[in-house]
Amino acid sequence: GENTYQVFDATMHKQALHRLTMESDLRQALERQEFIIYYQPIVDIVNDRLIGLEALVRWQHATRGFVSPVEFVPIAEETGLIVPIDQWVLQSACEQLASWKKQFSKDVPLKMSVNLSAQDLRKTDLVETIDQVLAQTGLSGDCLTLEITESMLVEDINKTIDLLNKLKARKIQISIDDFGTGYSSLNYLHRLPADFLKIDRSFVGQMQPDNRNYQVVSTIIALSNQLGLATVAEGIETQQQQQWLQQLGCELGQGYLFSKPLAANEIETRFLQG
Repeated sequence: GENTYQVFDATMHKQALHRLTMESDLRQALERQEFIIYYQPIVDIVNDRLIGLEALVRWQHATRGFVSPVEFVPIAEETGLIVPIDQWVLQSACEQLASWKKQFSKDVPLKMSVNLSAQDLRKTDLVETIDQVLAQTGLSGDCLTLEITESMLVEDINKTIDLLNKLKARKIQISIDDFGTGYSSLNYLHRLPADFLKIDRSFVGQMQPDNRNYQVVSTIIALSNQLGLATVAEGIETQQQQQWLQQLGCELGQGYLFSKPLAANEIETRFLQG
């Protein structure tokens, strides 16, 4: 019309169309059972012993093939679809662990780590949902570790602490994920009923003696010791990194040095059989 102008940006249009398509497909993915879980081993890096597995969601799209979590998880979080996806992951991962314990040995000392989103923490029935999953699968609370990113903790700290205490009462362990990348406050950190601090892979991957990343890792491990927490280093790719982490007192780790995320049958073949 008169005295107006419009700008058409083909790139923006393509991005918007892609997002709309992705959101629509995500809504159908659960119904179509297109999600699968890969499991990445968590290892005692001192004794090279498997102690747990982190459940990581993957999307095998019917026509597009494998869709990276980097691509679909942010959209799932923005649309609220992350809540039913996370609930499916929790249920499926616990069912898989229960099956492994029955198949190989109920005394297999494995813990299953499952990630929670900020929206999960806002659910009023989160504790009841977890209780139901544990009851259905026959697992005890000490088989489950819930991973919460550091940045999620500051939203409503008192409410979060109350929620975590309820989970701890069930012997469920709490891991603070991506530690060092968020907005830490030592004022509340000592109040959190957590069990693990996970050192973000960005620090581990770039660590060299006497550089800043090395000092950050050293500081996080020292802080963990002061708070009575265990540390888990993410993204370990070389034996040199493992050695440095051992020297600094880090107990646990995960990364491609030990194993990439694997399908359930590959976990069985490589780590559980024999």
